[in-house]
This record gives sequence, C-alpha cells and structure tokens, in this order.
Amino acid sequence: METDFVITYDTDFWDSLDIQVLTCSLYLTSEAILYHVYIQSVSNNGVRMDESKDPDYESARLDYVGFVDPYALEGLLILKSDDGREFLMRAFSGEVAKNIKSFSDGGERESTIYAMFEDVCEQNGDVLVKVKIYESGEALRANLYLTGKKDTILRNYRASDAVALAIFYGIPILVKNTLLKEKLKV
Repeated sequence: METDFVITYDTDFWDSLDIQVLTCSLYLTSEAILYHVYIQSVSNNGVRMDESKDPDYESARLDYVGFVDPYALEGLLILKSDDGREFLMRAFSGEVAKNIKSFSDGGERESTIYAMFEDVCEQNGDVLVKVKIYESGEALRANLYLTGKKDTILRNYRASDAVALAIFYGIPILVKNTLLKEKLKV
C-alpha cells in the first residue's frame, strides 16, 4: 500500500537556528507518524544568546571514555582542550559512560533519557547549543544552554549527563579553565 503525506514544520523557527541536519527519520505506526531529527552541528561554535566567548572556559572534546572498574560500574572520561590540556572526570555511573561511548561511536540513540530530553526540546522548539562544566564545592556541575523561541539556561546539573548530552547532540563542551591540567608524563 502506498500513501502520500506532507510534512510541515515551522520554517521561521528552524531557519533562525542556523543548524545543519545530519539525518531526519520517519517512523510510521498505526497511531501516528513519529519523526526524529539528528542535528550535526550548531553554527558559531555553539555561542548563541548574544554571548561572547567566556575567557574562564575552554572548549574541549572527548578524548577517552571507559571504566574505572572491571564491572563497568564507575565511568571515567578525559576531555582535551585544543592546547592539549586535559580534564579527567570520574565517579559517575557506568551506564552514563556506556551511553557516552555509544553516542561518540554513532551508536544507539533511542530509548535513553537523552533521547527523551531531545524529544521534549523538539516539542518546545528548543535546541541545546552548548554545555559548561565547572566545580561546585566537591561536585562537578554543568549549565546547559538552550536556544529556540526563547533562550534558556538550565543550571547546576550533573556534569556527566551534560557531557553525554553534548556528545549526543554534537555540540561544544566548555570546561572551566581551572579544571584543565597539563597532561601527566609517566
């Protein structure tokens, strides 16, 4: 059976974001047509919301993700800045580490809390454009920057989840300069 259908979307909203779409998938069910848009990149290195580059933060990329223990209960990751400084993050869930690894390898994206976050953002017309990681007391925290119909900053969330979302979306990870250290020579 062949069926014709038309997809409509708010062109003013999506065009204003200046994003590049990598894939767009349609899923047909008996109840509805579901769609999924995977955003490859956001323009201006993720700096939106009339904000200039913050001198206290440095852009970093995922260099390594793995586990501290043989049972994969505790995750570990290394973020590396353009100048070679590193930030080691550990003491987070092995499940989050597995998701980060899967996202960085282009693997499974469905059925995670991160996919749910993306669905909620899409329904509200928001796009996550960057995350900023910092220390708050003894804990690592992150702010999540969304843009869309209005700009929003979600403050003080778990840094490991913010990294997972950044890898999921392919957006900049900004790390507080004081957290970045020269690579240890062994």
